[in-house]
Formats: sequence, C-alpha cells, structure tokens
Amino acid sequence: MSPSPLMPVEEAIARLLAMAEAQRLQDSEPVALGEARQRVLASDLVATLDLPPWPNSAMDGYALNLDGWDGQPLAVSQRIFAGQAPEPLLPGSCARIFTGAPLPPGANSIEMQENVEQLDDGRVRFKQPLKAGQNIRAQGQENRAGQVLLRAGKRLGPFELAIAAAQGCTHLPLVRRPRVALLSTGDELAEPGTPLRPGCIYNSNRTLLSHWLSALGCEVIDAGILPDQPQQTRLRLEQLQCAADLILTTGGVSAGDADCLGQVLRECATPVFWKLAIKPGKPLTVGRFGRVPVIGLPGNPTSALVTFGLLARPYLLRIQGVEEVMPLSFPVSVGFDWPKAGSRREYLRARLEEGRAVLYPNQSSGVLLGASWADGLVEILEGSTLRAGEPARFIPFSELF
Repeated sequence: MSPSPLMPVEEAIARLLAMAEAQRLQDSEPVALGEARQRVLASDLVATLDLPPWPNSAMDGYALNLDGWDGQPLAVSQRIFAGQAPEPLLPGSCARIFTGAPLPPGANSIEMQENVEQLDDGRVRFKQPLKAGQNIRAQGQENRAGQVLLRAGKRLGPFELAIAAAQGCTHLPLVRRPRVALLSTGDELAEPGTPLRPGCIYNSNRTLLSHWLSALGCEVIDAGILPDQPQQTRLRLEQLQCAADLILTTGGVSAGDADCLGQVLRECATPVFWKLAIKPGKPLTVGRFGRVPVIGLPGNPTSALVTFGLLARPYLLRIQGVEEVMPLSFPVSVGFDWPKAGSRREYLRARLEEGRAVLYPNQSSGVLLGASWADGLVEILEGSTLRAGEPARFIPFSELF
C-alpha cells in the first residue's frame, strides 16, 4: 500500500495541543461549588484542616483503654454519638461509641458491638482478644492540613467537589470558561421549528456541539447559520475573532464549489492542517483567522462527532490547563470481520454485547442514529484488517462526553 498523503491522526492531535499550549487561558474566577462541575481548577486546592480532624470510631461499638486492663467486664461511663464532644475516659470503664464519633481521650481501642456481651449489672464483657488501634480512624488518615489535595488543571467532577466541600470550601478559583463561537454553514440548513424548504435539512450539529461544549466548561456563542457565500463567510469570521477564544464551525470545509468556509480559511487564514487520514472526518481544517484559532469540522453528523471528540475536545481541555486530555480506552474482542485494509484510520460506532464489540449496521457518516445506539467507537488502524475474536481499541462515549 502506498503511503497516504493525508496527515496522521497523532500528528494532528500533537499540532492541536501545541496550539492549545500557546493559548492557555490565564484568567480565573471564583465559582460556587454548586456551579463548578466540569470546570477546571485554576490553582492548587490545599487542605486547611486534617481529615478526620480527630481520631474517630469506624463502627458502632465500645471504646476502652487496653493498658493495664486484664479482660474483666467494664462499666459503661458515657455514650458518644457523632457530632458530640466526648469526656475523658474514666479509669476502669469503657464508652459506648457510634460510627464517626470522636474517640474519648484515654481510649486506644474500639471493639464492635457484635463481639460485646451486656451483663445484667450493666457492665459489658468483651468476648474476643483486642489490640490497640483497632477500629479507630486516625486523625489525618485521609489528609493533613497543608497537603495539596487537587492540583491546578484538575477537571472537577462530583468526587473533587466533595473533597473541596469536606474542607469547608464554598467557592473555588476556576479557569474562566473558553468562549467558543459555534458557526454552522450551508444553504441546506434550517432551524428546528421553521418550515423545511425543499432540499433542506434541520441543523442537528449545533444542538450536539452546543451541549457538548457546555459539558466541557465552555461558554457557547451561537453564531447561527452561515450561507454558502465567500464574502459573508469572511465578514462573519472577522466579526467573531474579537469575541471568541475559538471559532468552531461545521460544514463547508471540503473542496467542493460550495465549500466556502474551507476556501476562505485556505485563502485568508494561517493554515495549521487540512485533510486527515481519518474516516469519517477527512476534511477537518484547522487554522488561525487573525488572532483566533478556527477548527472547521466536517458537516456530516458522525464526521463532526468523531473529529470533535478525538481532536477538538483535547484542544479545549488543554487550553483550560487540563493535562490528561486523551480519552481512556481499552482493548475489546470484535464480533465482526473487517477484511479490507484502508489507508485512513477508521472509527466505527459499536456497542458491547457479551464482551464483544458489534457494529451498527449503517456506518455512513451522515447517520447520527448509530451514535445513540452505540456505546463507543472501535478504532481500526491504517492498513489493518480484523477477524472476529481479534482485539481492537475501544473508546467509550462516556469518556468523550
């Protein structure tokens, strides 16, 4: 097979990440925890207190001091619930204690209630051998004050927000939202809710990408639908370059007579790359129009999905300071044959059934329904064939979304 003149996927990703490094956002803003999900931390989160703040009980039971104790039954001198401050442990006694309650001063062991027998005189007898420190959560076993809990550049999900809440935080310093101008192109596009003229289709890409951008922490500037006219295309790009950190477009980037966006970008922008060794998504175009980067996605819905998920998404995360931007993936056995090797890397919509990846029957780049049916993408490398039962890399949609 002769070498492909198209740019390999890895090189395109490397160029996009280099662009993103040069354009990392520096501004930050305080954001309430309730509004911080999927946003990116602008500076390290440093613990202000130990967790737990004091030794506490890992279970319901009895706290006692083993030093000098010979195993005799003990009187119960106090009951300690979570949220209470205990009294020091009286000599020759134990304390009834409940999960999460602070350990009383003087105690060094906790026995679970199932191994303790209550006697008629009110004392309790311990039925099993005990050791110091058992069933006690030590002060600071999770973290110590001054410890870095989350590094700058961490994307915040429910776990990270809970860690911040456990330190008493109400707000966090976050990287400001990237402003992304979302521009659709094509005379054939109509807005949902408007009459559908002959030869037209409703614009689904804008809905897909606007929700996806919001989930990535971006501020979406809806730039509408652009007709297939070079002068209007040039004018709209000039208007948007002052308002956005990125112009993200769909459609019009191929080499056809009506692909005005691609023509304008190749004439007026500083090119970064055009045409990838990828299927679907070959016409992806990246450049700079004035001061602002432009990522031109193909117009076919699945082509837009694949190229946004695998290329634009890492770029948008990196400009926010996220280091780990590539989706996690894993090998799966395929439940299909792929006998013909291609010159481009292919991404096929597939779902996992009984441990194998099976394909959606229609892999056309114009069919979006397969993405809802599928669990993710099977990657077929350039020049590769597959037989049922052989392994291939699988990228779950849950990683991309």
